[in-house]
Amino acid sequence: MSVVTVSETASALPRAWSSTVLARVGTASLRVLRMDALPVEEERHDEAEVLLVLDGRLELSVGGRELTVGPGEMYVVGADVPHAVRPGSRGTLVIVDRD
Repeated sequence: MSVVTVSETASALPRAWSSTVLARVGTASLRVLRMDALPVEEERHDEAEVLLVLDGRLELSVGGRELTVGPGEMYVVGADVPHAVRPGSRGTLVIVDRD
């Protein structure tokens, strides 16, 4: 595998909130996406997921609690926990989750 410039990969995506898989490790996928200021509806997953902000900020609502994840910070959303992206998120987000 070659070196991947994560921020360039995110910038090249056709639209915000669409992701691409950078790598697979065991049963986990490492995906990157470009955030924009628009909200994303609430969702929940059968497995936990890691949200790592490379640059910008991620505005989240998790289980009814609002929080901000800044550059270089990560948040682990537990399995079956409802979460949504609030307006104002922007930048590059890496997600680690199961296939």
